[in-house]
Amino acid sequence: MRHLRVGVAILTMGNRPAELQALLDSVAKQDLQPAHIVVVGNGSPLPPLPHGATGVELSENLGVSGGRNVALDELRKLGELDVVVDLDDDGLLISPDVFSRLAELHEQDPKLGIVSFRIADELGRTQRRHVPRLRVGDPQRGGQVTTFLGGGHSLSVPMLERIGGWPDEFFYAHEETDLAWRALDDGWNIRYAPEIVLQHPYTSPTRHAVFHRMVARNRVWLAKRHLPALLVPLYLGVWAALTAVRSRSAAGMRAWAAGFAEGVRTPCGRRRPMRWRTVWRMTKLGRPPII
Repeated sequence: MRHLRVGVAILTMGNRPAELQALLDSVAKQDLQPAHIVVVGNGSPLPPLPHGATGVELSENLGVSGGRNVALDELRKLGELDVVVDLDDDGLLISPDVFSRLAELHEQDPKLGIVSFRIADELGRTQRRHVPRLRVGDPQRGGQVTTFLGGGHSLSVPMLERIGGWPDEFFYAHEETDLAWRALDDGWNIRYAPEIVLQHPYTSPTRHAVFHRMVARNRVWLAKRHLPALLVPLYLGVWAALTAVRSRSAAGMRAWAAGFAEGVRTPCGRRRPMRWRTVWRMTKLGRPPII
């Protein structure tokens, strides 16, 4: 049986040339070579790329969602693929069998839509927020989950053809959840595979200046786009309460409140609420869509 055809998509803002080169070197060392590699300069010029990598320089930053959609479009132009792998430009593939393991997982389960890598720092530590479960437990424990990590994951191309790509409107924050909910509602599986590792420096999500506003706005948009009407106020109420309890910054809380109000008053794309059987499936997987 032939291996599935893998394409690689990498976004960069031009501020990590050494890290990007190290990542591309680790891609070149894979025992299953990708059919195509696309590097998108998200509002920035690109450094010289190795042979076989295609560069796309955007005149403006389209955000994570927009940039990844550009990468997907370019990969489609380059040829047929079965799986797309998205990688953070400051990540590193420390094992040479990442793509072959991904191909094997997708081959074994035709309904496997998404595989989420384990994100670990240079010492092998995985942050709590990088385990896609409510009850984190052992980061080395894999299985089916309801969301995935943006820094390192694979996407089934047949799945993308059915559910569409990234939500352009989101720009940054919760774009993975939006795609995950659509995948689950269409019957696809999402697997957290901790044996597949992306090495990534320890970071805080609040390093992004727009973090609090985008998180709140896009949380509201998630509810408006995907939740049954009965769950919308419950979901947003739970997250508002959690944010108020967890907040340690008055400025951050003000930005969050402004983003929440923006999400309420602005359009967010087409509303397509998930089925109640998807709600039940997510509940059985340990994360009902109210938190």
